[in-house]
Amino acid sequence: MNVSGHMAGVTDTPLVKIGKEQAKKAGNKAKSLNIDLIVSSPLKRAHETAKIIAKEIDYPLDQIHTSKLLLERDFGDAEGHPYSPDLDLDGFSDVETVNSIIERAKLSLRWIESLPGNNVLIVSHGSFGRALRSVILKDHEFEGHGQLPNAEIIFWSN
Repeated sequence: MNVSGHMAGVTDTPLVKIGKEQAKKAGNKAKSLNIDLIVSSPLKRAHETAKIIAKEIDYPLDQIHTSKLLLERDFGDAEGHPYSPDLDLDGFSDVETVNSIIERAKLSLRWIESLPGNNVLIVSHGSFGRALRSVILKDHEFEGHGQLPNAEIIFWSN
């Protein structure tokens, strides 16, 4: 759905060829980061990305933690619609609110901080990633800061 420009949200779509290539490049980039924990959304496209990266960095596949907290934003009836930056999500009554995804990002951060690991690789999705970024980097708001590139490694430390 990403390739065709449609909103996927929580629709469980597989990772396509270009996504696999992007994941492999991200894995190569992650080799120097000394990752000791990988957490992932359970959606196929994210979990497969996590597995590809894990293989690249020699991380055990059975040690990838998944959590529904890391799911993409639920776009409700907007899922499957063509993506447009001008799409009025407020026009859909069942879209996950910005406040809800921000709260979920806060919960996910607390969960991740409770896990054993110092260098954590989080594999998730664009809207959720922006929400998490806004929680971690207090000067970033959820809206208005653009999309996160697919399979992009963004590094931050406490």
